[in-house]
Amino acid sequence: MIVYATHAGGRYLQVADSLKEQPEGTRGIYVNLTNKCNCACTFCLRNMKEMAEQSSLWLKEEPSVPEVKSLLDELPWDMVSEIVFCGFGEPTCRLDAVVELLKYVKDTHPEVKTRLNTNGLSDLMYGRSTAGDFAGGILDTVSISLNASNKERYLELTRAKYGIESFDAMLKFAVDCKEYVPNVVMTVVEKVENQQEIDLCQKICDDRGLKLRVRIYEDS
Repeated sequence: MIVYATHAGGRYLQVADSLKEQPEGTRGIYVNLTNKCNCACTFCLRNMKEMAEQSSLWLKEEPSVPEVKSLLDELPWDMVSEIVFCGFGEPTCRLDAVVELLKYVKDTHPEVKTRLNTNGLSDLMYGRSTAGDFAGGILDTVSISLNASNKERYLELTRAKYGIESFDAMLKFAVDCKEYVPNVVMTVVEKVENQQEIDLCQKICDDRGLKLRVRIYEDS
């Protein structure tokens, strides 16, 4: 699925099926751009979750930007509360596409909130500071996977392809985003980390003026 909605029980539904199940009220709509990821997290659902083909987030091929725009144009926008760039891959592996589509959403439906869920490693991916790509009010929230309180534990959990420097680069990206994105949120996953580790993650966020959200662990 390229454009989808999430429902209780960790289910991913085509938008039409979401509207049938929940015909009233607004909902977040997710945009899935790629299978690629520069991490191989030990707890990632892409390695564990089995899904029927009609509800799978695995892409047979990456959608073009015009294709995604066409799918967005078909949405019942009065029932959309937020557009979220998040799939089984890392969205910033297609950073240019994400930025172009964020601009498109804000140009066509400026009242709709936008969010990017990311591992925060795009600086290492592109060899430059990337937070400024989200300038101009195109992104309301960036949610960044903090995952751990130190670089060793982070690498153990994420197996990031860039090695031990990944943790510090992710934190720098988060702090840089504060200049361009109104809401910068860091996340850790319950059950993956104990309360002591979560408390240490909270201190990291407090020291940098960042918010921390503890994500519910979703098993397969």
